[in-house]
Amino acid sequence: MTARSLHGKTALVTGSTSGIGLGIALSLARQGANIVLNGFGDAEGPKAEVAAHGVEVLYHGADMRQPAEIDDLMTQAAATFGRVDILVNNAGIQHVANVEDFPVDKWDAVIAINLTSAFHTTRLAMPAMKAANWGRIINIASAHGLVASAQKSAYVASKHGIVGFTKAVALETATTGVTSNAICPGWVLTPLVQKQVDARAAAKGQTNDQAKNELLGEKQPSLQFTTPEELGELAVFLCSPAANNVRGVAWQVDGGWTAQ
Repeated sequence: MTARSLHGKTALVTGSTSGIGLGIALSLARQGANIVLNGFGDAEGPKAEVAAHGVEVLYHGADMRQPAEIDDLMTQAAATFGRVDILVNNAGIQHVANVEDFPVDKWDAVIAINLTSAFHTTRLAMPAMKAANWGRIINIASAHGLVASAQKSAYVASKHGIVGFTKAVALETATTGVTSNAICPGWVLTPLVQKQVDARAAAKGQTNDQAKNELLGEKQPSLQFTTPEELGELAVFLCSPAANNVRGVAWQVDGGWTAQ
């Protein structure tokens, strides 16, 4: 894409105060898109990082389990910027347990944040996107949207669900200027994954590099982590004219994980 090719557009990225979401927000900001950030924890640092690219930034701390708060997030974004042109549904949580031991409240929270919140943001963004005959819906799924792992039933169910939701929305918008696609990362070295690496290293008496290689070796043949920046650049591509007819795709960025 040409420099600042998204100037005048507004991108809302859920779960964007760190990790993948922040990486995507920064990539879109570099192309000139105004950004709506959402998430828990420190917001001032991420806001400053995004604003450094010369765009306007709005932060909203909506709890993505709560439909009323999602409604307010979308309302505030539209009131500030006119409409949401690019919607990136990235917010997600994880819990690991055998299905018979899986806490019901954890199941409900994973499904609500990882899947149901994308329904709410999409249904609220769609009318303005259709009216403008341009929009991009980008759902951050996972390799676990295509294959499963044990002890991750809620996460796998939610990510398979978001891939299916992506395809259904793509069909509903097929004759419009609105596209719907999913990105399916494998292991990404986010702060959350780094904590898993640290815990593995401590438990096994390994160096951090040994723990990383062991973690990657279990699933990801490239033995390389995907980076938030790589995912951000893919999101930028999906917003480009070159992706006008990319619809309903579940795009793997997983170092060969799902090719096995």
